[in-house]
Amino acid sequence: MDVHFPTSSILSIVLQALLLSSSYGSLEPYDLLYNNAVDAFYRSDYKDVVRYMEGALSSYAEVRQTKVRCRLRCQDQHPFDSVSMDLQFFDVVLRRSNCQNECIEEKVGTQSMHKVSEDVNQDFQRRIPYNYLQLAYQKLKQLDKAAAAAHTYFQANPEHVEMDQNLEQYKALEGSDQDHFVDREARPHQSSFSAGVKLYDSADYKGAIALFEEALQEYYRADVECRALCQGPQRFEEQDHVLYRYSLYELVSDHFTQALHCEHECVRDLSTRPGRLSPMENYLPLHYDYLQFAYFQMNMVEEAMECAKSYLLFHEGEEFMTENVEYYREAVGHDVKPREKAEWYLRRHKQELELLVIGSENMQVEFTEGHYWTSTGGREDSNRIPSGTDGWMEYVPISEKKNFTLAPPQELREGGPLVYDSVQLVQNSKALNGTQRVLLDDVISVDECAELTNLAHTVTMAGDGYRGKMSPHTPNERFEGATVLKTLQYGYEGRVPLRSARLFYDASERARRIIESYFLLNSTLHFSYTHLVCRTAITGQQDHRNDLSHPIHADNCLLDPEANECWKEPPAYTYRDYSALLYLNGDFEGGEFIFTEMDAKTVTAQVKPKCGRMVGFSSGGENPHGVRAVTRGQRCAVALWFTLDPLFRELERLQADEVMQALDNQSSQSQWDTSLNINPKDEL
Repeated sequence: MDVHFPTSSILSIVLQALLLSSSYGSLEPYDLLYNNAVDAFYRSDYKDVVRYMEGALSSYAEVRQTKVRCRLRCQDQHPFDSVSMDLQFFDVVLRRSNCQNECIEEKVGTQSMHKVSEDVNQDFQRRIPYNYLQLAYQKLKQLDKAAAAAHTYFQANPEHVEMDQNLEQYKALEGSDQDHFVDREARPHQSSFSAGVKLYDSADYKGAIALFEEALQEYYRADVECRALCQGPQRFEEQDHVLYRYSLYELVSDHFTQALHCEHECVRDLSTRPGRLSPMENYLPLHYDYLQFAYFQMNMVEEAMECAKSYLLFHEGEEFMTENVEYYREAVGHDVKPREKAEWYLRRHKQELELLVIGSENMQVEFTEGHYWTSTGGREDSNRIPSGTDGWMEYVPISEKKNFTLAPPQELREGGPLVYDSVQLVQNSKALNGTQRVLLDDVISVDECAELTNLAHTVTMAGDGYRGKMSPHTPNERFEGATVLKTLQYGYEGRVPLRSARLFYDASERARRIIESYFLLNSTLHFSYTHLVCRTAITGQQDHRNDLSHPIHADNCLLDPEANECWKEPPAYTYRDYSALLYLNGDFEGGEFIFTEMDAKTVTAQVKPKCGRMVGFSSGGENPHGVRAVTRGQRCAVALWFTLDPLFRELERLQADEVMQALDNQSSQSQWDTSLNINPKDEL
């Protein structure tokens, strides 16, 4: 007998099931908690900020650990070792996948609840929640927790000038304790290693041995966890291609290829400290190098020999360690094998480690399997100071290296004509205490500033250019922006005056011509990105504020203040060559543009925005810059980035050029029709 339930009854049953399942064994999604915390922050409800943000961090950690535990358990229950046929392989894949899904959902609830956007995941990886927490704890007068949150955030964001200042203030407070400044996200293997190095340097070899042994155990555990996290769903951009074949073999092959690539990156990830761009060279072998000498100092020669031979697994035939082994062998009178864990690990991951260890102290330049290596030497007394501790190696794929030579090198010059009679030179590079810097006034008129400001109030959208984030740089300001193409489209549709949209286009072209001419460039300067932007101070968020409107950065490289370097590598826009900011107003408080040294702290020049003023500069590490906090009112400007490489021209600019050409043609046709002065009645 067929029974038919009404749709409303079915929906009711489904909803009840969802409510029941959410009350038993489910975990609240961390992106929802994070969003609630941010909303509470803008309401100044700091207790809720703490409640939701701490919950988000806890949920994030629990989801991660659950995935690790379940994947490792299911991996052991359904191994690939005994698989001999294709069908058996696919059977293991499906059984393992089903095991993982059941295990994870039993612990945290429906997995679809925990599918989080890449933006949110990046915020957690960059430790952004701790920035909100330190501000909330500060408002709640819980200064010990504020100090811990600030310290945790600063470890991964060492270029953040304001957080550095906050930490100094916390340290100066009465009752401040060094124990308050803990890294809540510290990675155990790195913490133990760093602590071991300190004891080693102070000649506390017994204590150093304990910490280095602990660091090794934690490293191998972290490696297993990292690789387990790579076993989850993978995504290939190629799958979006119209010709991609969705057959079983292609899907499985692509999945495992991506998973292997992810595992390959684990070696690099575990060797890279938070907030750093490059891994510590020779990281894992260094543990055995430190240990071999520390054990020797404690007169534990067999253990020293075991660690020395383990080191040689990674650096076969290295002279100084080979000599140490011979010395230890003579001292103990017999041979000792390397550690089994090191042998096992190297058998499984030899190719990955070869990318991060030094083959020879004297190596200067070497090409190997499609990669480019550069290095500088280490110490001669390698028996006392483990090798690799003060050498430096930068790993750059050859394909990226080629990108740096697409455009011919430019001779650094300045002082060319300013093209337009009204433009006034205010300060050159010398006056601005740097290189390739210029400050100009009267680039546009007062009336043009007013028209562009009115245009900005109509067309700009919150978070434009920053994936919709209303406050991409600071929670204390609202950020809005619009591109040239979007503005022209609004003008064409009649939503804004077409004259104003054309003025935005023309003003940006005027800026481009001035920069190209003043810096005496020997090739055409192309637009890389053009943005009409406004930053508005949020009422009620300005008390005791000491952050920046836009943190110190460079435009074509990743600034590393601690290393005093700027790494020209993705995700930086490495193709940008010159930058400019054309200001539309000055009736606000704060918002000064600043240049700094590479340390991101020492201010070398400061510019107060006003109508028609423009600052231009080269986009590299020679010109770190940022914007001081806008504490009252709204600051509007046209932000421009340029490239000498036509391959990286802004696509929207090319489309805007076509729109302008069509409008000009339409205008010319209209003028031509009018000049004929034909009476429509005469056509009848």
